[in-house]
Amino acid sequence: MEQADEISKKRALALFGSSELGDFEVGTIKGLQQIHKYLFDGLYDFAGEIRKQNISKDNFRFANSLYLPDILAKIDAMPESTYEEIIEKYAEMNIAHPFLEGNGRSARIWLDLILKERLGKCVDWAQVDKNKYFEAIIRSHVNTLELCELLRPALTDQINNREVFMKGIEQSYYYEEPDNYK
Repeated sequence: MEQADEISKKRALALFGSSELGDFEVGTIKGLQQIHKYLFDGLYDFAGEIRKQNISKDNFRFANSLYLPDILAKIDAMPESTYEEIIEKYAEMNIAHPFLEGNGRSARIWLDLILKERLGKCVDWAQVDKNKYFEAIIRSHVNTLELCELLRPALTDQINNREVFMKGIEQSYYYEEPDNYK
């Protein structure tokens, strides 16, 4: 697993300025699948594939796999013209958790692509405290206000800044280290 994380992280870092980044659909499940496949191809046999099993984490059960295609279609159709709508869509995708592994890392890139295209912004993830982020993301299935307000100060218009992107990927992978969960 550790080696897979290192390889996928190198792939994520290589995305900045690459043609692959511009080829991903923005704001769709297909786009999220493209990101996931890019990051994890050859590392997981399910790279880019929607899960067929039910999964849970810390006593939270993600969307039932039986209903996942319908749920993902509804998420695809969600509006994304305002910051609040985009965060709502991101939170719904987190609840869906369409992959067996790699959801967070893929979805944070997906979120930034939506923010970049729709609002000319991205999240400077280096400014987002991991514990506060996880607390907000856990509660976002009830209300996304906390997540909106946590990420809002970290929004930047530095969407083409390599350093912001690189630090964001580093932070995203840091979030996923097992010892960082409460």
